[in-house]
Amino acid sequence: MTGEARIGWAARSMPVLTAIGSGFGDERPFEGLRIAACLHVTAETAVLMGALKAGGAHIALAASNPLSTQDDVAQALEEYGIAVHAKAGVDRATYYRHINQALDIAPDIVLDDGCDLVNTLHTERRDLLDGVRGGCEETTTGIIRLRQMAAEQALSFPVVAVNDTRTKRMFDNRYGTGQSTFDGIMRATNAMLAGRVVVVAGFGYCGRGVAERAKGLGARVLVTEIDPVKALDAMLQGYEVKPMEEAARTGDVFVTVTGNRDVIRREHLEVMKDGAILANAGHFDVEIDVRALEELAVEVHHGVRPNTDEYVLPSGHRLLLLAEGRLVNLTAAEGHPAAVMDMSFSAQALAVAWLVREHERLEPGVYDVPEEIDVEVARLKLAAAGAAIDSLTPVQEDYLHSWRLGS
Repeated sequence: MTGEARIGWAARSMPVLTAIGSGFGDERPFEGLRIAACLHVTAETAVLMGALKAGGAHIALAASNPLSTQDDVAQALEEYGIAVHAKAGVDRATYYRHINQALDIAPDIVLDDGCDLVNTLHTERRDLLDGVRGGCEETTTGIIRLRQMAAEQALSFPVVAVNDTRTKRMFDNRYGTGQSTFDGIMRATNAMLAGRVVVVAGFGYCGRGVAERAKGLGARVLVTEIDPVKALDAMLQGYEVKPMEEAARTGDVFVTVTGNRDVIRREHLEVMKDGAILANAGHFDVEIDVRALEELAVEVHHGVRPNTDEYVLPSGHRLLLLAEGRLVNLTAAEGHPAAVMDMSFSAQALAVAWLVREHERLEPGVYDVPEEIDVEVARLKLAAAGAAIDSLTPVQEDYLHSWRLGS
């Protein structure tokens, strides 16, 4: 399948974003604006780039993860007139060179997935900050970093937290991550999950989705958490809750979904079962301490299966690291289904249009997506699926908005 065909296939499952792009083509809200993006270079992202370009934007795209880059899609985007600075499997230095190349257009708007582009702007390319009207952030890890920047008054422009919409948390984080994570694990290992112990580190929206899919596949699920409320939620949903120190000894498959670093550390690796599978579905390749794993191993067998490396410990136990500790769903599989990204990228496209309209009244900081955008995306998705909902009667409206009416 060519990159163009891959993009076309994705677009068929993205009716909401396609409709938004058609509207942008009529209204041209981004005429003359420059957008620098650091996102996963996939067919679904290509549909978003096409919608923004239809609105008049000049775009430069870098990859937010070199292992998820689809080179044929990058080539197709180049042919469509979008500058792409990305290649599958590049090293760290080249990764940041590509981000800087995307920033060379002196952007008016930035789109980020993990805050690396925004971080580079604020550290190495400060000369460009005055020209940036605002940005959007796609993932939890990036928003954590941005909120810290805002707290320290280091953030120079408004950023919309696209990740924090109700539709994205439900559709993308929960259902998308849950499905695509096990798609990646199964492609990489061909392992059977029924009857095995799956340890899910983190019970946020992504962790809930991973735990639900694991349970549905017949696995026994253990959850590790640092938040007592989330841990209680996991327990009441029927999952065992243990600290990683205990879970490490019993788990067969480990999935990290925290957005933090060193979730699986040396002391955990040392006590794991022979054949334990290690996968990250959070964000950066720091959730599993890969450096500690390399130091512990007496032998390393790369590529025992596609996207699977085997580390032999002094005990003789073999640990299987998937996707080099990077996002397993985007590296060993194709990421979220296009129907999921239709929701996320539709919210992002409408958030960009809102930023362009409202940026002059916004102070630097992190902003939620306006509720009306979230509701509109859900409404359009329901309509595209042929579903309909009820509406309130005038009497119901009065009842909900009056304190004078009794029960």
